[in-house]
Amino acid sequence: MQGKIVKGISGFYYVHIAESGIYECKAKGIFRNQKVKPLVGDNVEIAILHEKEKTGNIETILPRENELIRPAVANVNQALVIFAAAKPQPNFNLLDRFLIMMEYQKVPVTICFNKTDLITEEELHEFADVYAACGYPVVFTSAKEQEGMERLLALLEGKTTAVAGPSGVGKSSLINCLQKGRQMETGAISRKIERGKHTTRHSEIIPIHGNTYIMDTPGFSTLNIPGFEKEDLQQYYREFAEYEPYCRFQGCSHIGEPDCGVKDALREGKISTLRYENYKLLYEELKQVKKY
Repeated sequence: MQGKIVKGISGFYYVHIAESGIYECKAKGIFRNQKVKPLVGDNVEIAILHEKEKTGNIETILPRENELIRPAVANVNQALVIFAAAKPQPNFNLLDRFLIMMEYQKVPVTICFNKTDLITEEELHEFADVYAACGYPVVFTSAKEQEGMERLLALLEGKTTAVAGPSGVGKSSLINCLQKGRQMETGAISRKIERGKHTTRHSEIIPIHGNTYIMDTPGFSTLNIPGFEKEDLQQYYREFAEYEPYCRFQGCSHIGEPDCGVKDALREGKISTLRYENYKLLYEELKQVKKY
């Protein structure tokens, strides 16, 4: 039978099979010999040991579409980053960090602004349009008013989505809204994997229905990604690319150099000041990282 690893704790892997639920599995010794470790998100083939007790062995790890560094998970199709439109005010520096981390790992990102009932549409578009203009899909939701849920569910359908966002933005409320009408299934899953409830936090995938999964992603406050240098940063600010040919110097950092196409575009209002200021802050942060 084929399924997806939704959690792994202390050598046990919890495999969700869409038609029949969660199986507690061990991985065969052959993986250790091959130095392959099953990851949360892996699609696997399992042999059932006891159907009634829902136990089995992982026989095969199917080829991975991708493998993220942070968090260490496999087969993530997309990322959804959730910020509140207000209360708290969006932290755009944090948002840019997440966009960079996911793009670096080649995962497409959609931005979700929740709590849209707290501000006017005009106020919302003041900052949302900045990211839409950079090519990021943007969705608006209100978990309180149950608005935007259909569009969000359509976006998630049939995919494994990494969901992230700072505290207080209504992420848990949104996830609960997405699971409405599916509480029996998710309740059974929670009981099955209860052994890990009080342990150190692990990556965990929540089955929504069928082959639709969401994964709550740990924090992303630093750009601590192996191999990521300050010189790499500008390529993750997509809006710079159009103006870089007008820079006098090849490899221009767009900060201190004269005759910089990006800074000219900034002065002309073609590049967002919000995004550019975040770029400078992140560039300086990467510059300060000590190399060991």
